[in-house]
Amino acid sequence: MTDHRRDHQLVPHPHGEQPSSPREEAERLAAQAQQLRQQVFELEVQVRARPKIALAEGVLVERYGLPDADAAFALMRQASQRANIKLHQVAVAVARVPGPARGASLWFGERTQTPAPPLTALGAGTLDARNQGEVLGAALRRVLEITSTHMGNVQLVEDGTLRMERHTGLPRQFTDHFAFVDGRTACSRAADGGNQVTVKEVALSPGFDVSRHVILSAGARGVHSVPLVDDTRTVRGVISSHHSNPLDGFARSQLLALHHTSRAIGTWIDWHRRTVVLDALEDLHQLALARQK
Repeated sequence: MTDHRRDHQLVPHPHGEQPSSPREEAERLAAQAQQLRQQVFELEVQVRARPKIALAEGVLVERYGLPDADAAFALMRQASQRANIKLHQVAVAVARVPGPARGASLWFGERTQTPAPPLTALGAGTLDARNQGEVLGAALRRVLEITSTHMGNVQLVEDGTLRMERHTGLPRQFTDHFAFVDGRTACSRAADGGNQVTVKEVALSPGFDVSRHVILSAGARGVHSVPLVDDTRTVRGVISSHHSNPLDGFARSQLLALHHTSRAIGTWIDWHRRTVVLDALEDLHQLALARQK
């Protein structure tokens, strides 16, 4: 694991001397504040992700007779890299999906593979449907094109929490603060209700806590959040556009285009989890069996 001990050393005055001007003092305090924000973000990522990874490690150690958790971690990392998905996605799937039958050569047997759903609603030409980053990036660009802004982000639902996956035009303070969301923001309201949510004026809208300051500091006055809904009406994520001016709302044609984008990406996310993620688990199973030989 990464040694974070040095993260807790705040920026001192050089040689114990006091700054010679209020500007230097302000710069020192700003550096300390940024360092503390990064510490909080890294700790939150560890606190949220590590138990899921540890659970998956335990499952794999017991299932395949691995020598230790490090060996299990190495298998998940290899499978995630080969499938081009994030390690935490593999870990969550290992813990959630029923394991292979004892002694089975295949985890999923004769699993029927379905083709990727069409992504023409994104207007991005040919995309690699197995590449999550490529597809989500195209979806984000499409939403920003429809809503006429350059700031936005994509979050995916993971165990009831929205986790940041893609973003553009937003400062580090914003992306750190919204790395995980489970409170009452526009994106969480869109995820809970399954409907598009417009916040016309962030400064005046109720329902924000400290996140209001973070959004305004990013230069966003208005927000529009689009839930990513699959064919079963399950919300798989949210794409939010952030606007430098208050919003008056969107035309019916824009809302309809966002709806088509929502359904296309929501359906694709469901396909990706049933296909690409399960392929990664099958690959992990084969890697583990090869290790036993």
